[in-house]
Amino acid sequence: MNDKPTNPVLMGVIGAPHGVRGQVRVRSYTGDPLGLGDYGPLFDKSGHRFEVADIRPAKGIVIVTFAGVTGREAAEALGGTELFVDRSQLPDEDLDEDEFFIDDLIGLTAVSADGAPLGQVVAVHDFGGGDVIELRPERGGRTELYPFTRAVVPQIDLGAGRLTLVPPGEIVARPEEDETP
Repeated sequence: MNDKPTNPVLMGVIGAPHGVRGQVRVRSYTGDPLGLGDYGPLFDKSGHRFEVADIRPAKGIVIVTFAGVTGREAAEALGGTELFVDRSQLPDEDLDEDEFFIDDLIGLTAVSADGAPLGQVVAVHDFGGGDVIELRPERGGRTELYPFTRAVVPQIDLGAGRLTLVPPGEIVARPEEDETP
């Protein structure tokens, strides 16, 4: 692929330079952080192409050498750059039945356990304590954040375009708990 992605998926974000030879720290959002370059060239929002020439692990990040980035000043200029690939580059066939790409959650309708619409997923974040989904409520107003755990999001149906959301603290009674002894 030689053009700007038409259906971009965020793969990572460039951070600070590492050393003086143009290497940069990158926070990778791939399952295997060292696989960042396995999906082909990466692109920024404007369509500028980045080829991974070398990648190695570091604590919580990867250190990347991009082709053509040769000095610290060039590396500094890239700080904060988001890196994308086109959705078509991602290997859907390698996913297990209960696996998906985080980007596939964006736009899903969240429904309660009884099927009532709650809102729409607008983002998935990782602030360091685990993934969090951001939901724009059906009734409008400020977005809400929920932990992205199996307890809070017990079901995801990509085909139907929805996920079931059980807000933390909401008690879901089980039939055996409703029975009087």
